[in-house]
Amino acid sequence: MAEYIAKSQPTAASVHVNAPLTNISVAYIQSQADFIADKVFPVVPVDKQSDIYWVYTKNDWFRDEAQQRAPGTESAGGGYSLDSTNTYYCKVYAFHKDVADQVRSNADAALDVDRDATMFVTQRLLIRREKQWHDQYFAAAKGWKDYTGVAGVPGANQFKVWSDFTSSDPVNDVKVARLYIKSITGFKPNTLVLQEEVFETLKLHPDIIDRYKYTNSSVITADMLARLFEVDRILISGGVYATNNEGATGAYSFIASKGALLCYSAPNPGLLTPSAGYTFAWKGLSGMGYSTAIKNFRMEHLESDRIEGQSAFDCKLVAGDLGAFFATAIV
Repeated sequence: MAEYIAKSQPTAASVHVNAPLTNISVAYIQSQADFIADKVFPVVPVDKQSDIYWVYTKNDWFRDEAQQRAPGTESAGGGYSLDSTNTYYCKVYAFHKDVADQVRSNADAALDVDRDATMFVTQRLLIRREKQWHDQYFAAAKGWKDYTGVAGVPGANQFKVWSDFTSSDPVNDVKVARLYIKSITGFKPNTLVLQEEVFETLKLHPDIIDRYKYTNSSVITADMLARLFEVDRILISGGVYATNNEGATGAYSFIASKGALLCYSAPNPGLLTPSAGYTFAWKGLSGMGYSTAIKNFRMEHLESDRIEGQSAFDCKLVAGDLGAFFATAIV
């Protein structure tokens, strides 16, 4: 045995000392494509943290009051009212990561601690922005026309959950909501936001597959669904966040609930331009508006540099009649 050991020297361990790789590291940085908060509704840059915006009374613009005019008489006339009680308030959200001098000086070549801190801060603020958007819009009882998915027989303002491939009819459900919104606003919804699990379920729905069975595509895409649901675009909400407190066992969840939001979103913000929602972004604070402003400054008493990010915004539901929310779309 002693002779065998001698012949096997040197061992693999003795000729190599483990060192950190310089061309690979692992960090769970989510793709910004999974975050939809800045894509659904127009972003309105504002100079002040709070202000009012005018809302014209919808009914005044829909009444049929023009009348036949007799010779030598006045024309029929009318007017419209304005509501000046609607306000926004851009809350400031911020987060930082300190990079200590000793940590930077002792870091291995593969670790760019300043870059990592910037990405870490940016990711945290993206999650906060996404959470805020979904808390304001992507739920029932927010101001939309609400429909609730049920496993049993649907009643008023209910629909068969779309994960029931035998009895549900998601295309008709969206059509009913689309026509309802058009009937009370004159605007056809142009956007459908789907939570990722809902999107994946719809791709497997037999009714939807049947409509595309003679195409060359083997996979149902978002663009294909958009044409089927007669909207300009479908956005997939796929962001994930940790639901546990620091130090507790890790627990994770999609940011969005298992729902769908059908709405009209103005292509661009502007005067006399309705939209189901607007995002007011305070550009007067940092000049960045809805984007995260990152700054780096010295914390001498900590012998550290602080990487800090912040943004200021208000996700405002401004026209609830331009949207419909499908809660519990799948089970």
